[in-house]
Amino acid sequence: MVLLDMRLADEDGFEIMRQLGSPPEAPPIIITGHRRDEVDRAIGLELGADDYITKPFSLRELLARVRAVLRRSGSTRQNSPGKKPKRYRFAGWELDMRLRRLRSPAGEATPLTAGEFNLLAAFLQSPQQILSREQLLAASRIHDEEMFDRSIDVQILRLRRKLEVNPSEPKLIVTERGAGYVFAASVEVL
Repeated sequence: MVLLDMRLADEDGFEIMRQLGSPPEAPPIIITGHRRDEVDRAIGLELGADDYITKPFSLRELLARVRAVLRRSGSTRQNSPGKKPKRYRFAGWELDMRLRRLRSPAGEATPLTAGEFNLLAAFLQSPQQILSREQLLAASRIHDEEMFDRSIDVQILRLRRKLEVNPSEPKLIVTERGAGYVFAASVEVL
């Protein structure tokens, strides 16, 4: 993995991100103290950063984020050694991992926030498996000291509203009481 500080003496951190390629071979975490705007975070994530952390931060938080990134990148490699999936297809939907785009069964683009995209990607990488709230929090990159494990429920609700025919009776993202959530549909890796 790569820890990339955006404030370098002679180079622009965003230019280094571009040089890493899209998607980068090693998952990068951007560290910054001077580029704190939402736009800068969005650009960093769109250029392929796996996470974005602003200074000051504790070493404990950095270590937790590094472990989460390594866990996510390791699970992708185990599912398809040497080659990352480019697209997932499920229940008529298609998620393009490189373009970060979701297409509905009707072929329409469905906008996703970064958290929703990461959450859906985690489900698609582990279909028909129970994922705990902790696993889903790590996968959706919700990193805030004030966040609780129930905050994932809000993310799930938003994702269900976009994917499910009837979000109050979900068929794709099913709640496993006391355990977490299961992505119930079969998933085709393209």
